[in-house]
Amino acid sequence: MVEVKKINVGVVVFPGSNCDHDCFYVFDKILKQNVKYIWHKESELGNVDLIVLPGGFSYGDYLRCGAIARFSPVMRSVVEFARNGGYVLGICNGFQILCEVGLLPGVLLRNKSLIFICDTVHLRVDNNRTVFTSNYAQNEVIRIPIAHAEGRYYADETTLSELESNNQVVLRYCSPEGRIDDDYNPNGSLNNIAGIVNEQGNIFGLMPHPERASDPVLKNTDGIRIFESIIKYFIFKKV
Repeated sequence: MVEVKKINVGVVVFPGSNCDHDCFYVFDKILKQNVKYIWHKESELGNVDLIVLPGGFSYGDYLRCGAIARFSPVMRSVVEFARNGGYVLGICNGFQILCEVGLLPGVLLRNKSLIFICDTVHLRVDNNRTVFTSNYAQNEVIRIPIAHAEGRYYADETTLSELESNNQVVLRYCSPEGRIDDDYNPNGSLNNIAGIVNEQGNIFGLMPHPERASDPVLKNTDGIRIFESIIKYFIFKKV
């Protein structure tokens, strides 16, 4: 019997996380990988290939989203792991935390409408040459749920220009046909940005929830290819 390689995934749990079980379920039950929870007070990550910062309301979103979570003991280890080339995926609140801790540029502000948005949106894959998106076609349009009140991506002009020129914008909100304009921008994000990677390509933050579009029972599996892309990279070491 041929042994199938698996990757080791750590899902960080903060007080107020509510998508940690969803992420765990996808890696464990659907993709059959090795996955464990890592409590926010832990100072060691252990043997992991990927760290996931899940969605939710870490520390009740007091002060602002991710502002308290960045000081959790576990984040010191996550920052060290990431800066040494480790792979990190931040979803929704996880994206906010990555920006707060400085692993990704920019910030997530209150939605332009100032209301919480829970919907399924269209996204265009603007960069499929990343560890996280290689299972998509370039410019493919996918549908993934969002659920946030502070999802409006903002950065200064210099940072925004660098993101664009370095091809670090991975996902954009779009029309069903892939058109990028304000009519299909649910939260007012600059340049319709929904997800970005760092310049080195090992850290990915996105506001949409791919774990909520991964189980066939939900009639939408557009999100699972993000997780499958990561697994493919580690098993075959190619993008």
